Parts: sequence; C-alpha cells; structure tokens
Amino acid sequence: MLSASARLIRLLSLFQAQRSWIGADLAARLEVTQRTLRRDVDRLRSLGYTVDSTSGVAGGYRLGAGTSLPPLLLEDEEAIAVALGLGSPAGAAAGDIENASMRALAKLEQLMPQRLRRRLDSVRASVVPVMRGKSGVRLKAVSLFAEACTERLELRFDYRDHHDAASARTVEPHRVVQTGQRWYLLAWDTARQDWRTFRLDRIDEPVPTGTRFTARRLPNGDIEAYMQHALTVSPFLHHARVVVYAPAKALEPHLGWVGGTSQALDDSRTRIETGANSLDALAVWLACLGHDFEIESPKELVGHLAVVAARLDKAARH
Repeated sequence: MLSASARLIRLLSLFQAQRSWIGADLAARLEVTQRTLRRDVDRLRSLGYTVDSTSGVAGGYRLGAGTSLPPLLLEDEEAIAVALGLGSPAGAAAGDIENASMRALAKLEQLMPQRLRRRLDSVRASVVPVMRGKSGVRLKAVSLFAEACTERLELRFDYRDHHDAASARTVEPHRVVQTGQRWYLLAWDTARQDWRTFRLDRIDEPVPTGTRFTARRLPNGDIEAYMQHALTVSPFLHHARVVVYAPAKALEPHLGWVGGTSQALDDSRTRIETGANSLDALAVWLACLGHDFEIESPKELVGHLAVVAARLDKAARH
C-alpha cells in the first residue's frame, strides 16, 4: 500500500486526468478502502483543494471547477537534489530517457533564482559521475510497463535471459524497478507460478493479452530485499548459503567481491546467500573470508572445497 503522502499525489493525478469519479472506482485505483479514501479527500480539502461529494447509487467525488495543481515549490536543498538527479555529464551519450531528463532540468533551472543557479553550477562542477552510461531502455517502454502495473494488465512478450536463451513469457506486471542505469520488471510468471524479474532491455514486443489480474501480495512484502536477492544471487549458475562465524559488519567488504545478501543471526554469526558461475569461484571466495564458516547448501560445494584445498596444499609444498 502507498504511504499517505504518495496516495495524495496519486489522488491528485487521478483527479487531473478525470475530474469526476465513482467512490468505489477511485478507492480501487488507489488500493484502499472507501473509509481511507474519505480521509484522503478530507486531507486534500484541508490543503485548499475543492473536492465536491456526489450522492446517489454511484456516489463519488468531483474536483471543483477551476481547481488545478499548484506550482511546484521546492526548498533549496530539494531543488539542488532534483537538478543533480536529472543532470548528466556534459558530452555523454544520451538516450531518450536522458534527453527527457535534460529537458526537465532546463525547465527547472529557468524557475531557479540566480543564487540557486550559482550554487548548482558550483556543485555540478565538483561532482564527477563514475561509470555512468546511458540507459538502453526507451522512455516509451518504461511508460508501457508502468501503465500495465497500474492498470493490472497481463502482458505477453519474448525474453532473452543472461545466457541469451529465448523464451515466451506471459506475466502479471507489478512493479518497474530502476537500479542505476538498469530497469527491471517485477512480475508474476503465470506459467512458472512464481515471481520473476526481467531486464527491460531484454524484453521484445510486449503486448497486453486483454486479461486483467488481481493484485498479489508482493514477495516477502519487501521489494527492495527481493530485488537485491534476485540481482545478486539468482542470476548465477551456482547458489550457496553459508553461515560465517563473524558479525555482519565485518563481512560487508567481502560481499563486494561476489555480491549477495547477509542476515545477522546473532552478534557473532551471519548467514550469507551468494552465487557464482563456478564452484571454484565460490571456494576461493570462502577461503579468502578470513573467518570460519559452515556450508548449509549446496552439498557439492563441501566436496569441491576438499578438491580445491588439496590442490592448494600441493602447490604450497612445491
């Protein structure tokens, strides 16, 4: 469920698109009860928006005549943060998402007072983005998937995974997730009956099937944790779950080598889930941890550690 502030923004956008709504339809779009909707409408009224109630069988709400969104007001720090987020390095290659960002930035800068423009120029001159490439995803594609999530429209598309294997998928899209320059679709795969993540730049010819779906409870109720696991563990050929006899804080630098997720079991033990494309890579990484550990899975990794240990022992005795 959206936060109260996010719901108010969403409610305003719905009123801007369609001034009159049946109460039940509006509550369904916001995924809230009609009681919560009434409270949100009262909050809009307290902020100065005219929202009229309509009675009858199809009673609902209507945005009052002449009411529109107020000008965007940002505090100094907010304006600088938004401008930096929209900007990109001069001369960098740009796709249509970056071009749209630059157009928005130009409009924002026109609204800034001179003192803020000077401050932004100073900050921009001192900030150096490293390894920032352009996104290969089209803005139109992001909009299409976002709309499918909002409208609960089932999609069908062709997909190429990280091994370049092609497959046809039918999914219920739930969220579009951006991580750096990568965009992902979090969706329920109807054939596999499970949650899956799809890189948007690997999706070909997405089309609605004409079927609408009922919203599902998102995996673990925590999209960020699910996506972290999906992107750092799931893509690999071999997955491992290991209990390391060290606090989670001490293992953070090591997770940067291979990626993965950590769970503190107590002050001296941490469970790590990670992955790699070879058992050798996992074995070497574990050997370099500098802490004792116990492998929970897979069993073949235990045997492979003995093979690697014998190989290293042989090399050390020569």
